[in-house]
Amino acid sequence: MSDDLDELERRIDLLRAQVRTAARAREPALARELRGQLRKAERAWDTLVSAPPQVSARPGEPEGRVAVPVRERVHRALTLLGVPAAGRLVVSVHDAFFAEPLRSSQLTTLRRDEERTFRRSPYARPHYVCAALTDRLTPARGLLAVSTWPQERRVVGPLSPRVDFLVATVQVAACAGRLDDPSPAAQRLLARMARNVPDAGSGFGEPDPERVAVAARAELAVHLDADTRQRAELAQRAAAQLDEVARLFGAATLSDVARKGACA
Repeated sequence: MSDDLDELERRIDLLRAQVRTAARAREPALARELRGQLRKAERAWDTLVSAPPQVSARPGEPEGRVAVPVRERVHRALTLLGVPAAGRLVVSVHDAFFAEPLRSSQLTTLRRDEERTFRRSPYARPHYVCAALTDRLTPARGLLAVSTWPQERRVVGPLSPRVDFLVATVQVAACAGRLDDPSPAAQRLLARMARNVPDAGSGFGEPDPERVAVAARAELAVHLDADTRQRAELAQRAAAQLDEVARLFGAATLSDVARKGACA
């Protein structure tokens, strides 16, 4: 179903652009025809997205198990981390703590798909996978966030990459520590993160989750106040300068404007 939805959404976007072009060219007959095609495509999209979920046919999964949509897999990995994260970390976290597989290639167009869905029907879903925003209030390259987080958590200042890494390390350590038998993927992820935290025990043996968490919190205390102030200032700017779409997905960059102009 995902491929069909992607194709329909691309067609809807194309038809909308063609309707605008026909209207600007003062071709009402063509514009009416295109609007009819657009309405049909939107009805097809509504029908497809409202269909009951399909049972997964993935080899090795129990028969009758419903496949979890990619956006929900990303959402639960981000919720575990609690901070904006790059796709690679999202995939690693999901692989470490959840059963269904998640591939980096599945995240390629996710944020754009979420933005298109939000523009089409704002707040129709309980949450969206959105963008973290830079100090220019543009989307931070590759960083995903959750729409229900407060704005302060969805912006990144100069100290935020390190702060968010440390917060993520604490979260991963806490999850690994709660498991009686952490998976090899969870152990590898914690070991990789521990190597980047002073005094976390980054030797060749399995890292101790509690020691990793304590070391990460110790460094976090050094940076947290300054990062919190910087993020609060950015959040105030975002609230004052951006509309509801841009507060989630970022202000348009010059490349975005140029690309839209070329398609018009």
